[in-house]
Amino acid sequence: MTQSTSNFFNHENFTETLANQLKGYGLPGLNVEAVVAGQRRNVEALAHASRAAFEGAQAVAKRQSEILQETMTQTSKSVETLAQAGSPSEVVAKQAELAKGAFEKALGNMRELAEMVTKAQQGAIDIMSGRISQSLDEVKDMALKMKEASAAKTPPIAGAATARV
Repeated sequence: MTQSTSNFFNHENFTETLANQLKGYGLPGLNVEAVVAGQRRNVEALAHASRAAFEGAQAVAKRQSEILQETMTQTSKSVETLAQAGSPSEVVAKQAELAKGAFEKALGNMRELAEMVTKAQQGAIDIMSGRISQSLDEVKDMALKMKEASAAKTPPIAGAATARV
């Protein structure tokens, strides 16, 4: 069955297409509605994880903008401070002090941004790993139900040994 990618990625057609394809297989004991509901939950989890990652990226971008603004303000103050320094040795000492402070601040900012990125990624990973675990449990349960349904419909084999009591 050929299907265009635009049709496949259309969330409105996705569940209908999936249900129709699964019904076509005619597997005994397959609860098509349960499969479709599980896939719907998968898509919802993916959307939720994507939203969490996007919001994390927005927070990081906002914080980077704030850091840039703080850095520009501090640079301006540093230039003023250096302009007010007296002798060349005072200027060098002040430059070293300002450079050390700027370096420490930059490392702190890098650490903060790394923590923000890690937190955002971990949130998205937690959402998806939780859903994957649930989905695998659902598949296991469906497989067991299909096995039970198949066994219930299979007639006993003629001449098979009977169970002893």
